[in-house]
Amino acid sequence: MTLHLSIFLWLPAAAGVLGLLSRSDKLARALAVLGALGSLGYAITAVVDYDRDTGGLQYVTDRTWISELGIHYKLGLDGLNLFLILLTAVLFLAAILWSMRTPIERERHYWLHLGIGQTAVLGALMAQDLALFVAFFDLMLIPFFFLTIGWSTAESKTGAVLKLVIYTLVGSLLMLVAAIGIAVLTKDASGNDLTFVLSDLTATTLPEGTQDWIFLCFAAAFLVKMPAFPFHGWMPDGYKAMPLPVLAVFSGVLSKVAAYGFLRIVCPTLPDAAVEFQTLMLIIGLLSIVYGSAVAFTTTNARLILGYSSLAQLGFILLGVFALNPQGAQGAILQSVNHGLVVAPAFFLVALAAERARGSEDIRDMGGLAFKAPIIAVLFLIVALANLAIPGSSNFVGEFFILLGVFNAKVAIAAIAFTGVALASVYSLRLFIRVMHNRTGAETEGREISVRDGLVLVPLVLAIIALAFYPQLALQKGEKDITGAVATAFEKSDPEQFAKETGGSAEPAAAQAVTPGAGAGQAIDPATGAPAGGQAVQIDPQTGLPIDPNTGQPIQIDPDQLPAEAQEVTP
Repeated sequence: MTLHLSIFLWLPAAAGVLGLLSRSDKLARALAVLGALGSLGYAITAVVDYDRDTGGLQYVTDRTWISELGIHYKLGLDGLNLFLILLTAVLFLAAILWSMRTPIERERHYWLHLGIGQTAVLGALMAQDLALFVAFFDLMLIPFFFLTIGWSTAESKTGAVLKLVIYTLVGSLLMLVAAIGIAVLTKDASGNDLTFVLSDLTATTLPEGTQDWIFLCFAAAFLVKMPAFPFHGWMPDGYKAMPLPVLAVFSGVLSKVAAYGFLRIVCPTLPDAAVEFQTLMLIIGLLSIVYGSAVAFTTTNARLILGYSSLAQLGFILLGVFALNPQGAQGAILQSVNHGLVVAPAFFLVALAAERARGSEDIRDMGGLAFKAPIIAVLFLIVALANLAIPGSSNFVGEFFILLGVFNAKVAIAAIAFTGVALASVYSLRLFIRVMHNRTGAETEGREISVRDGLVLVPLVLAIIALAFYPQLALQKGEKDITGAVATAFEKSDPEQFAKETGGSAEPAAAQAVTPGAGAGQAIDPATGAPAGGQAVQIDPQTGLPIDPNTGQPIQIDPDQLPAEAQEVTP
């Protein structure tokens, strides 16, 4: 099937622009919904049609954009971004539907900014050119700046937005420097033309010292956007200032783009630096888990409980990325999807609870809704249990993969990270109990969820349950590409484990070339000593010759097809 990614990418923004030009709030609202539905349809089609056996980039769009700078308009889908794109489409549609519950001032402008925001996120996830990624990564901030400053009811929104812009702008400037640096230095090292295409940058390995400073620039940008401790200074004020539907997609999607950037850009292009700073990044992830969990079960503001719990969950994701092995990387992507599916309905449920507490988002003013609104209580319980990664949930599978990966890389850090699972149960259950049980708040109303609200929340909760029953869908579709993203760093960080898991050898290539493994007329790959196809073969124990899988008989090795080093010693 042919999917035109440009249509997928620009559809939400186009719907927002047409809505603005229509001069009709009702038409703009309808166009926003249609644009989000169209994106969701594209995303579902891509997931169903994606060939996981082939792997690699599919549905590629590649056009030269700025030839003098080697910048391409290159888009593609693979196992690394496939489910993050689906998550983006789901959560933006949910945010649009949730926003329609109440009247909105300057409604056409609101839908425009949400549409541009979705296009920016999709662009950052689909971009296969570093300059294009940087452009979309920076564009993501602009619509959320206007959505916060224009539609927030918080008194401190100006200071919150200013802090958000300063933090992210500094990180973005550092990333721009790193992007230019890696492109120019790759040109000098390879002797080729200047290019920002990620596949071209990955093909050339820069010197270790050069990789180090480029890595630190990228890391600063991504850690601020996630956010991770101690780069989270903008988060408390920013989370309190954003409208809840906006905050749901910001926390559920935008923070994952930063984690994705480590796997898409940093690990493949800067593998030596990733290994060099592995321990530092693991410590930052560990501190994020401990600090975020500790603050989440001490604060009383429901938004900040979810905000600091997100900080802790992103710490787990960071651990998975910098375990630098396939288990950790797969867990990081799965947990990114899991967290987005959990935190968005959690914010919507907080909005419902606050409405029943006369607008207060303090959990001390809530309580007693379990008997008055049992459907809300059931939905909240499912979300809370998923957030604490109870066995049987997809979050449990994601955290299991992450902790397994970290255990294989750094046992001490894994042992401490296990405490994060226990801490998650504290803040998740505390939030649920204080909102749904305990005594009824003095100003609390007992109203059940409406059908309109249920149409938004119930599908999200069903998605959580579906992924809990079948997390293999995300794991299998992404396995090849996620493993490939960390393969070079994995080999450099742990050669022996890499050899065990890939069936290769940690020995030098010259020694591998003498390994029997090719049939008559077949070329042996000098890098692996295996047939050119790279597949393992069975050896006849009596003759030491490889067995033809079609006939079951030993086959003779053609010496002319062997490397010169192996021809001298081949029997």
